[in-house]
Amino acid sequence: MGMSTGGDGGNNHSLSSGSMMADINITPLVDVMLVLLIIFMVTTPLMQQGVEVALPKAAAPGLKSAETTLIITVDKEQRIFMAREQVDLAKLSESLQAMVAQNPDKQVFLKADQEVPYGLVAQAMAAIKQAGVTKLGMVTQPGDGAAP
Repeated sequence: MGMSTGGDGGNNHSLSSGSMMADINITPLVDVMLVLLIIFMVTTPLMQQGVEVALPKAAAPGLKSAETTLIITVDKEQRIFMAREQVDLAKLSESLQAMVAQNPDKQVFLKADQEVPYGLVAQAMAAIKQAGVTKLGMVTQPGDGAAP
């Protein structure tokens, strides 16, 4: 069941004689899929390491806390608390280094009031990272689902 375009009497000897090719060329599809795969491979780690700012509300599912979790809080008066104990910003890194030495997989969640200046939150994050903490997250309140 061939298709002929010319005067060769209906004989379909080769594709070069002008007959139509019915196969689909998937090479462009594979190229596009490989590009998308590379894009997702590059952006996925950035999304996992992204920092959630402690806003009053955020539409995000809650995380379950584990035994290896420590919560550091920065309150409205810019005081820093590590597990309900007030700590100076200069000594935060030292205090955390001892805990990280005992448990290298320690997860730290930073909970900051929305009125705390961003600079103080950034300094607290730097002190936490300087202590050797590799798993740092930000705590936010659940939102109503509406985009800001």
